[in-house]
Amino acid sequence: MNNSYPEHAPLVQFPVQDDCLQIGGIPLIRLVQRVGVTPFYAYDRQKITERVALLRQHLPPDIHLHYAIKANPMPAVVQHLANLVDGMDVASAGEMRAALDTVLSPDRISFAGPGKKESELRCAIAAGVILNMESAQEMESIAQLGEYLGIVPKVAIRVNPDFELKSSGMKMGGGPKPFGVDAEQVPDMLTRLRALGLDFFGFHIFSGSQNLNAEAIQQVHARTFQLGIRLAENASAPVRMLNIGGGFGVPYFPGDRALNLPAIGENLQRLMPEVKQKLPDVQIVIELGRYLVAEAGIYVCRVLERKLSRGQIFLVTDGGLHHHLAASGNFGQVIRKNYPVIIGNRVQGTKREIVSVVGPLCTPLDVLADQMQMARASADDLVVVLQSGAYGLTASPTAFLGHPAPVEVLV
Repeated sequence: MNNSYPEHAPLVQFPVQDDCLQIGGIPLIRLVQRVGVTPFYAYDRQKITERVALLRQHLPPDIHLHYAIKANPMPAVVQHLANLVDGMDVASAGEMRAALDTVLSPDRISFAGPGKKESELRCAIAAGVILNMESAQEMESIAQLGEYLGIVPKVAIRVNPDFELKSSGMKMGGGPKPFGVDAEQVPDMLTRLRALGLDFFGFHIFSGSQNLNAEAIQQVHARTFQLGIRLAENASAPVRMLNIGGGFGVPYFPGDRALNLPAIGENLQRLMPEVKQKLPDVQIVIELGRYLVAEAGIYVCRVLERKLSRGQIFLVTDGGLHHHLAASGNFGQVIRKNYPVIIGNRVQGTKREIVSVVGPLCTPLDVLADQMQMARASADDLVVVLQSGAYGLTASPTAFLGHPAPVEVLV
């Protein structure tokens, strides 16, 4: 390896046989034949099952595990996870419909997000889904709609805490935020909620996402529990649910290392007795999306041409930014970092070289790998972007420049 090009953390979730990546027990070359077209996303159901089992192994047994559908809303993935998790969290009416199509009962589905439309609120109330209220105004709307429908809405308050999850990829709490109700405003909202007669379940407190720092997550868990206990003092009914969010990250870039899940579980085990003593009726929910599915997915595209330009080698593929925006650098990050990218049918290869992988779009931003070392590849070889099970297809601008959308398969 050329030391001037930093390495990714070892990514060994998929086996390699005869120098060909295997996913779902199928050689990549055979999977391409089965799918019939490139590009495509493939998700390994066994890897998703194993990730849930790993969480069950390390988290306290009375923690309820929810799947945040926005990470990967493919119906087959949602259906598979519905048999493994305790609930699901949605952020739109479309995601809610996907969750309601599963075996989960509606009261194990929660609906969060600012700016919910009246039609979405009406559907959620009628379905019996728990609405995570983002403002006092939304609470009034929910109460009015419930009265009109003759249904008592199930609700929780999404809280914007007065702290944040340090080292997060995205900070969801602390400071001014469009998400949730500022913690200091929650007591007044609880007083009004009591007068409105809504069916109050508890609190949703989400501080940040994509975090690989176990110590930061431990600290925010302790603060979240204390905030939940403090806010519960103003509730007119026992708190039945405390969603402490998620934020568990996965390694994408050179230098990243996997999250220390055992340390997080041990810390939760220490914190749980006090929480259960002060909130005896509560279910503690951890809401995870990326952590459940990201490492179980790959994006596959085909090399169309091997091109040499002024001493630099480019592999031009039939996939790119329009299918996998995150791997391309999200329309031009200030400092672009490479996802783990390999030649899937020549994982090691007989020769190695430094190449850039680019897509078919007429923009210099359409880059899947910039000056990475990988096996020497030619036309018809298969480029694979690992860590692609979350925020892939549905988080990408598939209409950009009018190319066909990729296929998705669960294997």
